[in-house]
Amino acid sequence: MVNEPSVLEALSQITAEENIFIDEPLNKHLYTKLGGNADFFVTPANRAEVQKIVRYANQANISFTLLGNGSNLIVRDGGIRGIVVSPKKFTNIYREGNTLIAESGARIIDVSYRALEEKLTGLEFACGIPGTVGGALYMNAGAYGGEIKDCLEKCVVVDPDGQLLTLQASELALDYRTSNIPEKGYIVLEAHFSLLPGDVNTIKETMANLTEKRESKQPLEYPSCGSVFKRPAGYFAGKLIQDSELQGKGIGGAEVSTKHAGFIVNKNNATATDYIAVIEMVQRTVKEKFGVDLEREVRILGED
Repeated sequence: MVNEPSVLEALSQITAEENIFIDEPLNKHLYTKLGGNADFFVTPANRAEVQKIVRYANQANISFTLLGNGSNLIVRDGGIRGIVVSPKKFTNIYREGNTLIAESGARIIDVSYRALEEKLTGLEFACGIPGTVGGALYMNAGAYGGEIKDCLEKCVVVDPDGQLLTLQASELALDYRTSNIPEKGYIVLEAHFSLLPGDVNTIKETMANLTEKRESKQPLEYPSCGSVFKRPAGYFAGKLIQDSELQGKGIGGAEVSTKHAGFIVNKNNATATDYIAVIEMVQRTVKEKFGVDLEREVRILGED
């Protein structure tokens, strides 16, 4: 644990004490319902507070982590040291022309449905992605043939020095489930999605069809981190796992979904250790049977 009194005092000079939580269980805040505690969990109220927290963490040499809702993330059972910042108060979504502007803590699902309300097309693919806007940019989230880079125009970030920057989408190196956001240490605050006017009934029908596909194929009845592995060249991860006869196999409270082999579900109060062990079992088995290395799409953070 970092030096509580001095850190608490410093954070209290930046944001209201009601926004600061000490030794906070992260499984309360993460989609997977996994993970240990954060030394300090902070929910800043505005951009200036984010900038000041970043600068303070730098000056005090304290570890700093940004967490959205963790829909594609596992936090280990030992939790995260230092300061964890959540953008959960950054949820505004508004329209300027044919651009939808969304703050980083808004769910990308909600942005997709706002686009429907505004009769704008281009975000239908995101109607079932459970992550936040910030997380969606971080990994260039995608589904059903669409991805964030198809419609992102620009974004506002805080850099590791606490400076506010506006970056064009072309500056983010967006590629299959990746970007340069982690490498650059950017904190996404806002995204601008360039969309097109569309027919509301056509947009609604597309989203309804995608939702039906998702609900029929994905194990939404249990917490999970979504699709665990990237698609290996020439293969489908789910098919390899299915053909390895791993569905229903598990460790502790985590198991490979019987509904979709590409998902690992928190079926019975799993620990992060259980979840990671199942990931490693799947990687090992698929490598032995097919000689294919499955690369994780999900991130793993924190301490054992």
